[in-house]
Amino acid sequence: MTDHLVASRSRVHDVDALRGFALLGIFIVNITFMASGYPGNLVIDPAYTSTLDNAVRALSDVFVDMKFYLLFSFLFGYSFTLQMESAAAARAAFEPRMLRRIGGLFVLGVLHIVFLYAGDVLTTYAVACLVLFWMRRVSDRTALRVAAILYGLVLAILLLGAVFMDASALLPSTAEAQARAERATQAMLGGWGEIIGAHLDGLGLLVLQALTLQGPTALAMFLLGTVAGRRKLLAHVHGDEPILRRIQLIGFPIGLAGSILFTIGGGVGHILAVAISVATAPFLSAAYIATLLRAMHSPRTSFIRTALAPAGRIALTNYLAQSAIGLLIFTGIGLAAGTFSPLATMSTALLVFILQLALSAIWLHWFRYGPAEWILRWITNAHRPTWCATRLNSNPSQ
Repeated sequence: MTDHLVASRSRVHDVDALRGFALLGIFIVNITFMASGYPGNLVIDPAYTSTLDNAVRALSDVFVDMKFYLLFSFLFGYSFTLQMESAAAARAAFEPRMLRRIGGLFVLGVLHIVFLYAGDVLTTYAVACLVLFWMRRVSDRTALRVAAILYGLVLAILLLGAVFMDASALLPSTAEAQARAERATQAMLGGWGEIIGAHLDGLGLLVLQALTLQGPTALAMFLLGTVAGRRKLLAHVHGDEPILRRIQLIGFPIGLAGSILFTIGGGVGHILAVAISVATAPFLSAAYIATLLRAMHSPRTSFIRTALAPAGRIALTNYLAQSAIGLLIFTGIGLAAGTFSPLATMSTALLVFILQLALSAIWLHWFRYGPAEWILRWITNAHRPTWCATRLNSNPSQ
């Protein structure tokens, strides 16, 4: 019985560790937008155009951009099934619990947009989760078909746009984009009024992106994650399964080739490049999952799971904390540090994440939930949860 419980916990920690790994990639992307107004306007800061600057940006394009969002979305869908199991174990009605959770997530997302970071994903997740909630009883086959249709539609629209649409007619000129980027960067050095105003100004683009790209692809990944959760595909991993090796052998070549083409093609500012990334990024995301699972179950590298799992267990708190830290470093509300070079920006993300790993482990030694998880759990269950940690907490992902 004890061995089974330990094994079960290790499998839950696998999900937490994967979520922690996804947090790192998301932060590496988000911090570039927190640090400067140039990425949001699809132009390069003229102060950072050296070979090293371009190389760091290229590394991010190839290995990070548009990959970790898919991984995080897949894990969100997987965790949806854990929420269903948690409600069943508590003998509580799942429907009102989940609807309250979705509402709480949406409110947290709105507050996140207004006060911390305009590139929020929580509101998109909450809306997409409503669809997932509505589809929760469909068969695995139907879920997979809908996921494929959604993803295929996004890809088809992008390809059609690349062929028939003149993006230059819709986007501002380079000079105008540079001017907008400079104004946005200067606005970041202001106080709360300027910061909130800048965040609200970006709402239109955020909604457009959520409707056309992030929302549908997130829902597709939610559905894949839900199917994986129903089948408990991450609950029985030992690290030596041949399928993991096959995923690596297929995922890395296709995913990296697509990422290189995405980078060469101009990145997120070019529709065809985005289409290529959308088509191939799932392969690289899957290869990342397979590689991490193999590493976490190897005696020599099992420490990776130990390091990542606490951060993933309180992923919502860490996600919001990353935005708060970015606000305090780069804006006039905090240090007003101004723009960083790409290398300095990425190094800052890595240092902050390492600090989060340590603080997450310390926090969970004393408390069962992160502050944001505690609030969301209170909303979900409609009663205040206890703070104190218990050493026999059987399912830390719930």
